[in-house]
Amino acid sequence: MNAPREAFAQDLLQALGAQADEFIAVRHDIHRHPEMGYKEYRTSDLVAEQLEKFGYAVTRGLGGTGVVGQLRRGVGGKTLGLRADMDALPIEEATGLPYASCNVGIMHACGHDGHTAMLLAAAKHIASHVAFNGTLNLIFQPAEEGLGGAKKMMEDGLFKRFPCDAVFAMHNMPGQPQGHLVLREGPMMASSDYVTITIDGQGGHGAMPHQAADPVVAGSAIVLGLQSIVARNVDPQETAVITVGAFNAGVANNVIPQTATLSLSVRALNPQVRELLEKRITELAQSQAQSYGVRAQVNYQRGYPVLVNHQSETDFARDVAEELVGTARVTRQGKALTGSEDFAFFLEQVPGCYLLIGNGDAESGGHGACMVHNPAYDFNDQNVAVGSAYWSLMVERFLPVNG
Repeated sequence: MNAPREAFAQDLLQALGAQADEFIAVRHDIHRHPEMGYKEYRTSDLVAEQLEKFGYAVTRGLGGTGVVGQLRRGVGGKTLGLRADMDALPIEEATGLPYASCNVGIMHACGHDGHTAMLLAAAKHIASHVAFNGTLNLIFQPAEEGLGGAKKMMEDGLFKRFPCDAVFAMHNMPGQPQGHLVLREGPMMASSDYVTITIDGQGGHGAMPHQAADPVVAGSAIVLGLQSIVARNVDPQETAVITVGAFNAGVANNVIPQTATLSLSVRALNPQVRELLEKRITELAQSQAQSYGVRAQVNYQRGYPVLVNHQSETDFARDVAEELVGTARVTRQGKALTGSEDFAFFLEQVPGCYLLIGNGDAESGGHGACMVHNPAYDFNDQNVAVGSAYWSLMVERFLPVNG
């Protein structure tokens, strides 16, 4: 890093650090009042009010509770989109924090409160201190947690009304040192599909199994057989996950039930592997069932696609990261994750990059090192300054005044 740019990055981090307390308080307020997907009414009101106060043109209603803040400067034709998610999870909080959730059974267990606070902090700094040439679209998205809010915003015309030359998003990652930035070109997050296998047999008395067709035995064979798909059908150099999360059948020990149901989570980091998994799961379930004299109906629902970061935009995001925090605090090509993200829908339509910011590791202790989707998780407040500084620097570099 050259000296002028290093000094600029340090000044930027210092400036965002000076205003961090204001947005840490905003984060705590959102955390205390979590809302589920498509019900982020209070959160979207807060976001819209903040953006309007900073001078952004605010549009509401995309994806139901989505908010877009737009800021135009100069005569440049380039457009940049930055996205934060707003929804919480159906988890009872167990942090004991003074700002813990006051909504029973709901908490911000994935850090979306922090993502929203980081982007709002950046919004204020950009509006008052950043000179740029072009159009900035700040996208506050509802319903990321399994409900496809990104897709819904697109169906409501997000990129038709707010076209973007590139779009970026950032998610916290426990286990990485606080503020460490992790990037990866190519597949970054797995696809996520949901499968229900219903096995229809013939119920009967547990003492006379020969007069029944037992769906429990067939279901057990299907569970074991499914493991062979990853082991024997998928290329060993590819990633695939088939998890049977639920097996429901019967209510009494002396009754062979009429039906059994399996619920699966299926993930892949390659669209071709995703296709293979659907084909083999369907074939195996039906053939295994037939071999036990029962029938299997497979309901295969496509969820989020593979999240694929574009090379040029990822290279750009890497450069911004290294300029801000230095090469020692940046992983240029991190490992792919088998979790899923609906930002993948955005990246199917607009080039861009999804990156991670470390939430804390075991050495740092505290709630920041706790994995997401856990009742003891909490977003690391120190990332409000780092994350907002990253977004601010990205705007300066993507929409330069002389661009």
